[in-house]
Amino acid sequence: MELLEKIQILKNHFNVKNYKKVIDGATKLLRKIPNNVYLLNLTGMSYQGLSQHDNSIKLFKEALKYGPNNTAVLNNYANSVKAIGKLELSQELYEKTIKLDPGYVNAYNNYANLKTLVNDYQGAIKLYSKALELLKSKQNSPKNSIVGILFSLAVAYQSENKIEETKKIIKEIFLIDPFHVGANKLITSIKKYSKDDQESMEHIKKMEELNNKIDIKDYENKVDISYALGKSYEDLKEFKKAFYHLNIANELKFNEKGSNLEAEKKAINNIIKTFEGINFNIPNTRSSVKKIIFILGMPRSGTTLTEQIISSHNEVYGAGELIYLQQVLKKNFVNEFKYDKQKIIEYQNLNKNIIFDEYLEYFNLYNFKEKIITDKAPQNFRLIGFIKLFFPNAKVIHCFRNSKDNCLSLFKNSFASNTMNWTNKAEDIAEYYNLYIKIMNFWKKKLPNYIYDVEYEKLVNEKEDQIKKIINFCGLEWDEKCLRPHINSKTPIKTVSISQARQPIYKTSLNSSDNYNEYLDKMYSILN
Repeated sequence: MELLEKIQILKNHFNVKNYKKVIDGATKLLRKIPNNVYLLNLTGMSYQGLSQHDNSIKLFKEALKYGPNNTAVLNNYANSVKAIGKLELSQELYEKTIKLDPGYVNAYNNYANLKTLVNDYQGAIKLYSKALELLKSKQNSPKNSIVGILFSLAVAYQSENKIEETKKIIKEIFLIDPFHVGANKLITSIKKYSKDDQESMEHIKKMEELNNKIDIKDYENKVDISYALGKSYEDLKEFKKAFYHLNIANELKFNEKGSNLEAEKKAINNIIKTFEGINFNIPNTRSSVKKIIFILGMPRSGTTLTEQIISSHNEVYGAGELIYLQQVLKKNFVNEFKYDKQKIIEYQNLNKNIIFDEYLEYFNLYNFKEKIITDKAPQNFRLIGFIKLFFPNAKVIHCFRNSKDNCLSLFKNSFASNTMNWTNKAEDIAEYYNLYIKIMNFWKKKLPNYIYDVEYEKLVNEKEDQIKKIINFCGLEWDEKCLRPHINSKTPIKTVSISQARQPIYKTSLNSSDNYNEYLDKMYSILN
């Protein structure tokens, strides 16, 4: 078989995401032609597809030895280093790629994605717009590519709370693809549906028609339209229909991705075992003047609202939901999927604070002047012991709410990260909630008076009193803007909480779980 034919077969495997076959086949060919840039790049992209970014980086570096100005390789290399948190290098590579080829649409798009990661939405919008301009200027540009950029642009505007611009972009998407699932779902996140509103009812009818057209094998679109219909029918208070669609979405996700509950049990039990004998009276106090406010708790427990309140303060920068703490800890302490207790003790006594310093490095691309930063990654509740040891001037705010309401909210929403596959099954959501309670009780016993609790129900019922207590705990002077978090334009919102957090503080979500008692009784019964 000719070389070109073999490469074409590998390319076909890549196109259907059969990455392991690509890697196996390309590795054999590369033994004979080790300097083939195309094969090295294809193999690197296959490792990307498997989220094995360290391996992909090795391949891209090797490819650049033989083709130092190959823009496809540079662009892919930038994507991989971005994935492992090397944001400055990623930016350099995107800029080099664009300089070498000012017409390279993918580089603009990927660079824009990096900008959203560091909360530079204005920069992202400029780059998406440039990519769109380039696509439209070319004859026969694929419509799906144009729609893809338009959708990213709409999401960027939504995160900036520019709703009219978001709607305008969605209309443009529908001119090209009237049944674009992502755009339909995006509408549901910015719209409150009502039976008295003809536009609402027409849109639900359109989504039902779209749902009927989507084959069950079209997994991602079927899941998205099911969540969109679930949300719409809940707005109409038609809870039976809402549950029907939400349940379909969850069943599809569970069948496709399974659940990682058992892995989470092992991870949380490992953390408890690791910190059982740690002496918290020996924190590493060597840190910069920067102060981190960690806002954590179960996902969907009020962490986004709490961050919007605190980051409304003129001395605070809201960084959003970050993965940086997890990345730094994994790099320094994880050995064979477990935390190395001896290494933690060793780092406690170093004459420099490696964990804090490496964490702050991630902010080099962020554009802010404030010395106080919020990190709103909810599942940092698992890592409170590390925060106590290596972030000596940090504040820890724990958000919690009615357990049934919390679990229902998780059931109703889709989460992209595979680390949250425990949300794909109702019973597993409740089991995870019990794990969360277990580790929080552990931290509170080990670290009395260290964690500040924010109860969602109290926050919405006693707004001014509770907000003043939160601001006082953070060691900040009072700022009236903290009472109006819904108009906070400083902190973009990227999570599924976006539509709720852009509204004035409301009470309608309290006891919302009662509407689903007959459908989710098994999940509720598992809760401790």
